[in-house]
Amino acid sequence: MFTRESKLARIDTLIGKAARVRGDVEFAGGLHLDGSIVGNVRSDQAPGSALSVSQGGSIEGKVEVPNIRLDGTVKGDIHALERVVLGATARVEGNLYYGVIEMTLGAQIMGKLMQVVPGKAAAEAPPAGEPGTVKSKL
Repeated sequence: MFTRESKLARIDTLIGKAARVRGDVEFAGGLHLDGSIVGNVRSDQAPGSALSVSQGGSIEGKVEVPNIRLDGTVKGDIHALERVVLGATARVEGNLYYGVIEMTLGAQIMGKLMQVVPGKAAAEAPPAGEPGTVKSKL
């Protein structure tokens, strides 16, 4: 889904740049955010589920998705157990739990990076807010 060779990601839900959502958002498939969400965002944990946040998009709350492409801002912890792609304008104010991460020069993270090893039970992964070890191959 996020490889350079792949086609465009599937978008099932679109929140436009004029939209302001207050409350938790749950989705299946693909969600693209141009506006803002004040609340938690979570998806089903199907392998193809993904969240993309454009440069003008923002989330204030916890994010729980398998895959995320971030060019905007997230103020809260991100749990993306498959893949995280941070563009040059990405801003994260919170801890980032990831399976695989790709960062472009200019992306900012104000929190801890914690790799979640595939195959480990969720109970073995450190809960949000607790320190863990950073295992990055950058």
